[in-house]
Amino acid sequence: MSPIRILHLHSTFSLGGKEARAVRLMNAFGDRARHVVLSATSDLAARDAIDTAIAVEFPGEEAPSLAGLPAIGRYRRIARYMAGFDLVLSYNWGSMDGVMAHRLFAPVMRLPALIHAEDGFNADEVVRQKPKRVWFRRLGLPTAHALVVPSRVLEGIALSTWRQPARRLRRIANGIPVDRYASPPADVIPGFARRPGEVVIGTLAGLREVKNLPRLVRSFAAAGVANTRLVIVGEGPERAAIEAEAMRLGIADRVLLPGFLADPARYVGHFDIFALSSDSEQFPISVVEAMAAGLPVASTRVGDVAGMVADANAEHIVDDEAGLASALRQLASDGALRETIGAANREKARREYDEAAMIAAYATLYGDAAGASKALL
Repeated sequence: MSPIRILHLHSTFSLGGKEARAVRLMNAFGDRARHVVLSATSDLAARDAIDTAIAVEFPGEEAPSLAGLPAIGRYRRIARYMAGFDLVLSYNWGSMDGVMAHRLFAPVMRLPALIHAEDGFNADEVVRQKPKRVWFRRLGLPTAHALVVPSRVLEGIALSTWRQPARRLRRIANGIPVDRYASPPADVIPGFARRPGEVVIGTLAGLREVKNLPRLVRSFAAAGVANTRLVIVGEGPERAAIEAEAMRLGIADRVLLPGFLADPARYVGHFDIFALSSDSEQFPISVVEAMAAGLPVASTRVGDVAGMVADANAEHIVDDEAGLASALRQLASDGALRETIGAANREKARREYDEAAMIAAYATLYGDAAGASKALL
């Protein structure tokens, strides 16, 4: 059986949540699929996480650009390019020009099935979605084979705001290789060495505005627990703002930003508490990773986070900055509580969030869309 030819449409291929999931699926499908990745930007950091045995291409100028103003000529070029594949996968708002190209030309060009995935919003749509983007989704998605979302919150938005029919929606929770996170950390974090009796509060995040990491710095400072440290793993444009906030509060020596580190399973075990300060999330993989590592989670009440964590962790999912400081204070001050909540989180992650179920769900969906004879597992 010949491999499925899959075209991936991304706004960027940096190693964020959606890219990490796409890479895990590529690696799981092995030689049963061949991939071409189009990115609207030149950021392709996630390609380094793709197994070297996977057949994947990143075409250059010979491929149509996903960046540009809406135009029938652009959409026609994108549609013609799609015609060479068995399946098209588009991701988030930044790929919607590809979705619209499919909408306009699928009936006349006999284009392959398209499956669109939405994972959440950036800082510019935290309070309210942009009306033009809402209408663009309503107009563009009718020819999609399916719309995939990871969270109940986003499922509700797709039904009520984007007016998508329930038959088109698929909710597939993000999953990870849970058992890998149960082992002690195998890698060091650059610049980090645990001090005697120290409690380490950590997070994994792209340093972007929507993650609101200055809020986490302020909450950490306000918690006021001695012998604690904050470790923020990630890279992005907000680094200077985070460092400035730590400096302003006089805690720069207790806040470490080691940059981006691949494979969280190899180092997240250095944390004692996982913290999330985002303005917007849906079903953050970082929370699942923390749960699998047996950590308690202190988080803002965003997306599905309150329902993701174990019941014992629920009171530490909070509504505001003061609540986040209080949650960090309570967890940092009580080792027994951290252990109890962490164990409950690990058990829930093992029971509900292992990647085997996620991979199987995507494989079935993609295989059905590409044709009954196409199997990915």
